[in-house]
Amino acid sequence: MSDLVWQSAAELARRVKAKEISAVDLSRAYLDRIAALDPKLGTFLRVDKSAAIRRAVEIDGQLAKGEDVGPLAGVPIALKDVLVTEGLATTAASRILGGWIPPYDGTVVARLRAAGAVILGKLNCDEFAMGSSNENSAYKPCKNPWDLTRTPGGSSGGSAAAVAAAFCAASLGTDTGGSIRQPAAMCGVVGVKPTYGRVSRYGVVAFASSLDQVGPLARSVEDAALLLEVISGFDPRDSTSIQEPAPKLRDAHKAGVAGLKIGLPVEYRSDDLDPEIAAAVARAADMLRDAGAAVVDVSLPHTRYALPVYYILAPAEASSNLARYDGVRYGLRKPADALIDVYKTTRGAGFGAEVKRRIMLGTYTLRSGYYDAYYKKAQQVRALIKRDFDAAFASCDAILAPVTPTPAFELGAKSNPIDMYLADVFTLSCNLAGLPGASVPAAMSGKGLPIGVQIMGKPLDEHTVLRVAGHIEANAGVRDHKPAFATQPIGAPA
Repeated sequence: MSDLVWQSAAELARRVKAKEISAVDLSRAYLDRIAALDPKLGTFLRVDKSAAIRRAVEIDGQLAKGEDVGPLAGVPIALKDVLVTEGLATTAASRILGGWIPPYDGTVVARLRAAGAVILGKLNCDEFAMGSSNENSAYKPCKNPWDLTRTPGGSSGGSAAAVAAAFCAASLGTDTGGSIRQPAAMCGVVGVKPTYGRVSRYGVVAFASSLDQVGPLARSVEDAALLLEVISGFDPRDSTSIQEPAPKLRDAHKAGVAGLKIGLPVEYRSDDLDPEIAAAVARAADMLRDAGAAVVDVSLPHTRYALPVYYILAPAEASSNLARYDGVRYGLRKPADALIDVYKTTRGAGFGAEVKRRIMLGTYTLRSGYYDAYYKKAQQVRALIKRDFDAAFASCDAILAPVTPTPAFELGAKSNPIDMYLADVFTLSCNLAGLPGASVPAAMSGKGLPIGVQIMGKPLDEHTVLRVAGHIEANAGVRDHKPAFATQPIGAPA
């Protein structure tokens, strides 16, 4: 079973359908690894072992009757703890939601279940998805399986680390300013942020509603594409959902890049960019050029404003979204606590420091007399950032860029909030413009840490993004690398 957990989600689904392996045995293989290894890594906030086994038994029973159980037949998946799950606590890694058990599934969760997936549990993240290192979780930090002294990235750090450590075949995260792509790059997995509106946000604990998107993290481009197919599509319960059918993406990674034009943003050639990251982007460009793609320079002149624009708009939306956690509707054990809980939530019993910081910043920018100077101006600059991408895509099909300024940094290394915010400097623009983007492993650093590169595409053109990502994956020579931590014997079963 030790090799089984490293197989692709697509291959595992095929084998379960062919009855070469049972869904129950497959789920147990992952659950055993989680029980043995995750205490050192901290990827899971809760494991739903009994429900996972029950679902696996159901799938095996359906297959025995000759029923079609879906494209993810028996594949064990884990979910970032901002995705609402019926009967399983969803806390957004915050104590203010401690013990809250939702009465329904979010749309993406329901679509995974309908496709035959087995949900293993809920994954660690930065509290309310606010952070770039997973150190803001109210319960415990998550570590990078490539080096336990380093961050897995954030806010979907648990989602990326769990896939990298083979605790699940794939996972879902959310990306508000890079929170899928950044941890994917730091953990050496594939992460995809869809076009805004491509995937339903119904049943997602909101951070910034005009920026949040759900997307897959997986060990291959094919697996990420498969999950994206499953969770995409119009949802009438989400007012921002695009009325487009789910795209056919699974074979996009095989299409090649001949004839494509790939843009390299001149503004992303920063002196602050780690030389190994810059070298990985240059090498990826060479791979694409050698395969028949044209590589051209493009300009995104307003990209330098992405960081301040994001940290005006996102906290403003967060302050509005999180107003519901007022100690009356959420966060209480008894109604009688209502009179004192508002006080408690400002004294550490509710939101953590980073969440409070962003609420305060957002509330300030939305105040009367400040709205026009800050929020309205930021929205105007956001429109200019999107216009830059529109102009760039007039001369190219996709854009190649760094994901992060450096490989995974050490836990505790960025105690200054501004330093932490800068970790997302290359990913923010994609969210502000509502574009699809992906991170794909492209190199290993001299210290043995994974390095990802980012591909951004035109709206609703995830197919081209995955074409480019698939070619880099096939030629970078790092896909089969595994973290030493995750290859150790697991000992006794769970």
